Amino acid sequence: MTSTPPGGLPPERARLVASLRELRTGTGLSLAALAAKTTFSKSSWERYLNGKTLPPSRAVRELCRLAGEPEGRCLALWELAESEWSGRAAPTRTDPPTASEGEGSTGGGRGAALAIIASVCALAAGGLSVALVLLAGQSIDGRPSPAPSAAPSPRCRGAACEGRSPMQMKCGTDPRTLASHRTAGGAHLELRYSAACGAGWARMWSTRIGDRLELDPADGGRPYAAKITDGVAAQSYVYTPMTGAGPGTTIRACFRPVTGEGHECFDARV
Repeated sequence: MTSTPPGGLPPERARLVASLRELRTGTGLSLAALAAKTTFSKSSWERYLNGKTLPPSRAVRELCRLAGEPEGRCLALWELAESEWSGRAAPTRTDPPTASEGEGSTGGGRGAALAIIASVCALAAGGLSVALVLLAGQSIDGRPSPAPSAAPSPRCRGAACEGRSPMQMKCGTDPRTLASHRTAGGAHLELRYSAACGAGWARMWSTRIGDRLELDPADGGRPYAAKITDGVAAQSYVYTPMTGAGPGTTIRACFRPVTGEGHECFDARV
């Protein structure tokens, strides 16, 4: 049986929803504008982006097109989520056979072994299909995917990036990780930097609803904050706005858990 994370979504669907949300953020479009530019309604996009309904592959393609991103990765995630949704994903066994299962008739033991081997083979086949999609550039339905487009040009630089989203400004295409930190509660934090944009930001994942991450801007102003608002966000990468930062600048971020049990800060030099 597939385990369901705290947010209520199986991990396959949660990863797809997180990816679609990131693409939608990159477009800068509202749900109404998204509906106007695609063949799907505003209410449909609301369901897709909140994990209430699995989107059709066509919706994934259209969102990739609007975001100017290659569709191969998202379609691979969609394939995994669709397999889970439809029940085609092979069940995995998490507990080892007991002594009593190893005893008894030879046919029963052989049947159990064959069932386990079949499950492993099914999972391997699923993983191989996703790998082939990513490596060969084929779409899930067998039609060739468009050749990956060149990385989109950043939409801001230095001070012009101050307080802006790294995804919307296309600064997250090829960033550098300046520092990583694991909190006492198990959340993962990173300080990221884009040389092309001359700006840095912080991101978090494996968090809980209500957790908050703050980034101190280079000019010493009010911190830029990102907060976990729902279960899908808790399973996804969530980013702070950016601060302009040149070589030698120190970037600092502080994590404030929902439990209120103190905060943890870390920094890095560009």
